[in-house]
Amino acid sequence: MPRPVTMFTGQWADLSLAELAPLVKEMGYDGVELACWGDHFEVQRALNEPDYVAEKWAVIEKSGLSCYSISSHLVGQAVCDRIDERHQSILSEEIWGDGDPEGVRQRAAEEMKATAKAARIFFNARPGGAPERVVVNGFTGSSIWHLLYSFPPNTPGQLDAGFKDFADRWTPIMDAFDEVDVDFALEVHPTEIAFDIASAARALEAIGGHKRFGFNYDPSHLGYQGVDYVKFIREFGDRIYHCHVKDAWWGHGNGDAGVFGGHTEFADPRRYWDFRSVGRGDINFEEIIVALNDVGYNGPLSVEWEDSRMDRVHGATEAAAFVKRLDFAPSNVAFDAAFEKE
Repeated sequence: MPRPVTMFTGQWADLSLAELAPLVKEMGYDGVELACWGDHFEVQRALNEPDYVAEKWAVIEKSGLSCYSISSHLVGQAVCDRIDERHQSILSEEIWGDGDPEGVRQRAAEEMKATAKAARIFFNARPGGAPERVVVNGFTGSSIWHLLYSFPPNTPGQLDAGFKDFADRWTPIMDAFDEVDVDFALEVHPTEIAFDIASAARALEAIGGHKRFGFNYDPSHLGYQGVDYVKFIREFGDRIYHCHVKDAWWGHGNGDAGVFGGHTEFADPRRYWDFRSVGRGDINFEEIIVALNDVGYNGPLSVEWEDSRMDRVHGATEAAAFVKRLDFAPSNVAFDAAFEKE
């Protein structure tokens, strides 16, 4: 059967889950991918308050929805990043602390380990049983993103040191995920240790192919870079643990700003690229569905809705309908079998 179509709640954290869940159902979704910010999923409460998880499932079920994954992008970002004042706005006071960079990174790493435990508790309580794969999506951050353009020229070993830093920080986290049978799915994305096919392969190698480390596939972050986003599926099919459906367009600006953005804001008409409501951009989702079927991905298709030019309820509603029309189950017979003679 076609995959469940879910809504990533990260861009809707200004609404409580109690407000958002019925709206998600009304917009046509089957479930939610809960963000670990706002009140949507709070890790420490899930670990320390006996009734918290049951209450979350009650809110979700009341709206006729389910949940297949949670996401901790903001905390994960701080594990490897070069910490500065920007991070304070995305982190809790407990993780930010006094802002000492290494302290922030260490506290973020411990929170990611706690997130794996909270995810297992949450999904073990899911009505009807836990999904086959329990997934926490997120970011890793990167100590070498600032070295993207090699001028002044990167010195020998700088990039190697960055991937080693990633492995040193994330291997213990992945071991903690393994202890509770939970997978981590990195959203391959600019500012992360993996942002295209080449860096994703290098990240996997750096972490020794740890079985708990995979990818949250999101074509929108690949297309405008010029990365073959369908090839990504075929290269890493067995490592795609979750899938975001998100659209982008590129080549629609006036030429003032290129791929790096020109320090412009989203929706600035000068931009070379921008995020678009699903189905209104340049991503070829038909090819993506075929490739996902070919590699055997049967998890949710989770809409991450972002379009600065459009009302979000209108856009998210049409996105749900678009994905449901688009998706299809793979065939279990050869189409020409009927012509065969016994």
